[in-house]
Amino acid sequence: MSDKFTGKTITLAHGAGGKAMRDLIDAIFVQTFDNPELSSLEDQARFELADLAQYGNRLAMTTDSYVVDPLFFAGGDIGKLAVTGTVNDLAMSGAVPLYLTCGMMIEEGFPIDDLRRIVQSMKATADAAGVKIVTGDTKVVHKGAVDKLFINTAGVGIIPQGIEINSHRAQIGDVVIINGFVGDHGAAIVDARGELALESTVETDCQALNGLVQAMLATGADIHCLRDATRGGVATVLNEFAQSSGVGIRLKQAALPVREEVRGICELLGLDPLYLANEGKLIAIVAKSDAERVLAAMQAYSAGKDSVIIGEVLAQPVGKVLLQTGFGGERLLDMLVGEQLPRIC
Repeated sequence: MSDKFTGKTITLAHGAGGKAMRDLIDAIFVQTFDNPELSSLEDQARFELADLAQYGNRLAMTTDSYVVDPLFFAGGDIGKLAVTGTVNDLAMSGAVPLYLTCGMMIEEGFPIDDLRRIVQSMKATADAAGVKIVTGDTKVVHKGAVDKLFINTAGVGIIPQGIEINSHRAQIGDVVIINGFVGDHGAAIVDARGELALESTVETDCQALNGLVQAMLATGADIHCLRDATRGGVATVLNEFAQSSGVGIRLKQAALPVREEVRGICELLGLDPLYLANEGKLIAIVAKSDAERVLAAMQAYSAGKDSVIIGEVLAQPVGKVLLQTGFGGERLLDMLVGEQLPRIC
């Protein structure tokens, strides 16, 4: 920490544009993120187009805001969540994520040590994902105007030539693959809120998926659809695919990987794990002929070691998702209506 920087909590002066704000930015953000694009402290990050073109021929951009409550939970925190969420949104197009922004809205009185811990988490997560946080913004608001800390991140990546992944490309006969257990993040947030007296702690699945996606693409398979199953969960993502592609999708309940702890929380609260948020799970729809090699590539990668095939794409019912139950029957799996859990990400 800079020797110019003192104080235990954020004050309104830290957002006023003067010396206190500059000291905060230098001590917490610039020293931690530490890269040439950021340290110049211009109002924008600048890049050579030729450097970007080496990765592909199309730009991918995304943005998201994070308001999770609580800020810290088993296996992660709001900083890790912000980085992985934005990296994953880029990766789902097949893009190579490169650069992130970081905008923070901080409540007056927020502990400096907590802010430092969150920023360090963002740095570690960005380094592990191979991306840089290159520009940002800090706003401080009166106590009560936000709940402790909100983060906005935007991301830029490059899509390699020949990659065409879209939600409207699911085809009859395709298979549905997920890279592991369902509902871990949503269950971890419930656990962290202390509303249930659980004997075991559920950890978030929060992780960057860009490396896994690149391993899948390296097989040469034509991946038709990809999406990370965040708010709304697996059921909502599959309904979006079915509607965009004009197909039906059938899931096999027996094939769905759900941890016993997550299943127990869902039973206690009347929730369905298929609608719980995930922060490290992707849904892939690929041609049946490519499924086994894509699955093998996923299982060989740390973020995909628990990958399984969970369903198939059908001609009917158009725009609908069916769940084949353990008793041999079928029921419609609708898109999430309303909100199962607030402030989940």
